[in-house]
Amino acid sequence: MVSIKKAIIPVAGLGTRFLPLSKVLPKELFPLADKPTIQYIVEEAETAGIKEIILVNSPDKKEEIQNYLTKYLKRIPKLENILRKRKKFALLKEIEAIEKIGKKLSFSQVFQKEQLGDGHAVLQAKNKLGKEPCLVLFGDDIVDSKIPCAKQLIKVFDKYRVPVIALYRLPKERLPFYGVVKVKKIGPRLYQILDIEEKPAADQAPSNLAIVGKYIITPEAFDFLKKSPQAKGEIRLAGAFQAMIKKGLTIYGYEFEGKWLECGNKLGYLQSNFYLSLKHPQFGKELKRFLKKENL
Repeated sequence: MVSIKKAIIPVAGLGTRFLPLSKVLPKELFPLADKPTIQYIVEEAETAGIKEIILVNSPDKKEEIQNYLTKYLKRIPKLENILRKRKKFALLKEIEAIEKIGKKLSFSQVFQKEQLGDGHAVLQAKNKLGKEPCLVLFGDDIVDSKIPCAKQLIKVFDKYRVPVIALYRLPKERLPFYGVVKVKKIGPRLYQILDIEEKPAADQAPSNLAIVGKYIITPEAFDFLKKSPQAKGEIRLAGAFQAMIKKGLTIYGYEFEGKWLECGNKLGYLQSNFYLSLKHPQFGKELKRFLKKENL
């Protein structure tokens, strides 16, 4: 029984929905409350037991992401000494906690030279995985939950040993913006996926369960990605999953416990920022007082 120890995190996107700021700073480094977006994903992976993270990056963003890995997650003794001298012990403790996460993980990068879809991005990491199952986490999808979403998915995989897709129940009017699944219920929060429809009309959606960018994929998924028909010139994960289902392979969906925070567009990012800032253990109360005082 192979345990999942590797995670793919695609970070090669152009960030067009965040222009013009994304021209100078990758959207994965935008702060949510008081830490970069990608840090939520890295922490989720580490808490779920992941030991190795494979970043699928763009050559144009190589330096920025490397700086994140070398400065945000790694020790900087000179900075630590300055904080000790200034008796900034709370801040030092916070930095040391982040550095501990960095010590538990190894990182490598592969590059997606052309933006040819989410499936194409994942395909670039194939040689780093061999025949292991792995976790795939997209940076646009943050989940606020007691048990990390990735850990919930791994628990399902450990029991059934089939690919698992994260699902979230949405109101009918929001379904046309997402991939939506046709399902057969297997157990509490657990479904066998029978089909996937991309951005269906609200009154034609096969369910109210939308796909969130968190998956567990098995080695054969890469074979289907290679053969997957391109939609608008892109290789899509959804297309590979559909092909697997048609071949009789089982894929499960899990309606995870927690709140899905979308960060893939400006409005979603701002809403997620408000949500996490107001929940922040240090700043949340003061922010709520401020909003009340200003009648906001």
